[in-house]
Amino acid sequence: MKELNTNGNTPILFPYEPTEYWQSIRQVIREEMARMEKENPPKGNLLETPGLTYKPLLKITELCTLFQVTKPTIYSWIKAGKLKPVKVRSRAYFLFQDVQKLMSTDSSD
Repeated sequence: MKELNTNGNTPILFPYEPTEYWQSIRQVIREEMARMEKENPPKGNLLETPGLTYKPLLKITELCTLFQVTKPTIYSWIKAGKLKPVKVRSRAYFLFQDVQKLMSTDSSD
């Protein structure tokens, strides 16, 4: 049986050089992407909510940064009833409105 490939390269079954082939594929992809962007222009960030000027739920680390306290302090505030955590799955978050109330009472003390 006669060997078709003697130089060690994988034979290509179409009449293009590999570099020409990949250049043409890249060009086709660019053209398709440009066509898709024209048909469906990006709508910005998917997480943006018009009119929302604050983050509705805060993590405990964000509270620590905001109040410049440690996690045990936040836990003691929860125990004392100053903050009420909201459970989302296994994570605890805090409502922005509750944090604002705590900030207003803290500044008056």
